[in-house]
Amino acid sequence: MSATLTAVPAPAGPRHNPKVVTALRRFAISISVLNIVGYTVLGFEQPWTWPFIALITSYTLEIILELIGARAEGRDPRFRGGGLKGMVEFLFPAHITALAVNMLTYVNDRVWVMVFGVIVAVGTKWVLRAPVKGRLRHFMNPSNFGIAVILLLFPWASIAPPYHFTEYLDGGFDWLVPAVIIALGTLLNAKLTERMWLILAWVGGYALQAIVRGLLFDTSIPAALAMMTGVAFVLFTNYMITDPGTTPSSKWGQIAFGGGVATVYGVLTALHVVYGIFFATAIVCAVRGAFLWSADVVAKRRAAEAADKAAEAKAEPVTTAVLPAQRDCECTGVCACPSPAAATACPNGCADICGCPAPVSDKTAQEKIAVAA
Repeated sequence: MSATLTAVPAPAGPRHNPKVVTALRRFAISISVLNIVGYTVLGFEQPWTWPFIALITSYTLEIILELIGARAEGRDPRFRGGGLKGMVEFLFPAHITALAVNMLTYVNDRVWVMVFGVIVAVGTKWVLRAPVKGRLRHFMNPSNFGIAVILLLFPWASIAPPYHFTEYLDGGFDWLVPAVIIALGTLLNAKLTERMWLILAWVGGYALQAIVRGLLFDTSIPAALAMMTGVAFVLFTNYMITDPGTTPSSKWGQIAFGGGVATVYGVLTALHVVYGIFFATAIVCAVRGAFLWSADVVAKRRAAEAADKAAEAKAEPVTTAVLPAQRDCECTGVCACPSPAAATACPNGCADICGCPAPVSDKTAQEKIAVAA
């Protein structure tokens, strides 16, 4: 934060640019509608009260952490000043995180495990942060990280079963859900999040790793590719991995991120690690965070070196003239002696004592004195 001339702290700026706010709004609406349809039509397995428990936990923790962060940073909380609209926009990420963690995990009847995942997901935004364009930003995908921690710490837990989204659909309607998700997700990511390069790299990399695993380890290539048709994969592709807050914005950065997740997933799957899609995303996010910190350290070091060189260039070297020993000698201006005496000629040895040129004859010295007079 740059220093200002006034002691009054500058007001907090907008949390996101308008495009991202619009994307978050549409994403929040989409995931809300999906949960409503899921509990009434599709056959979600979790109790219908759990989404409300997840939302209350997420909202409360997000507000508390923002109040603590604002006080520590000497600024106003980001949800103040915008009225009800500002509060709602501030809670969009918490809303999405809570519903995603509850919707995509299955922890039997142990609601506290789901609550723990939500707490981890929201809290990681304040713990795992890295400098991005001069500001500390979270680099770990919150929902993905919360789910990954649940799967890592509680081996009996799992992700939502494959039939979770289409249990009561048949007659071709089971294709309708992924088709709608793909259509809405493509519009969202193409126009607002601008993460299409990431999606293409992820989908292409996923297909490539499935083929490579089939050729190297004799696994079923069609079965591996069939995973791409599931609702869980479609949701992950359009709404999880494309999180604009934890993915690069540049074209090649997106390609590296999406391809990196696909590559790590292929390695984890070859090592028989289950739920590798979530662990792969967490690993790539961690690598990106380490890269951001390293880039910041290198940039600061280079800036300091450039400042030191500039300071050295401005400071002109001071040269001190070394004069011969200031001794009395019988020299005149002819010999440029520092302390001329009344004599009209340089005596022998004057050059050694006073730094005069070679001694001249008395006649030459007298002629020069006469001319000078």
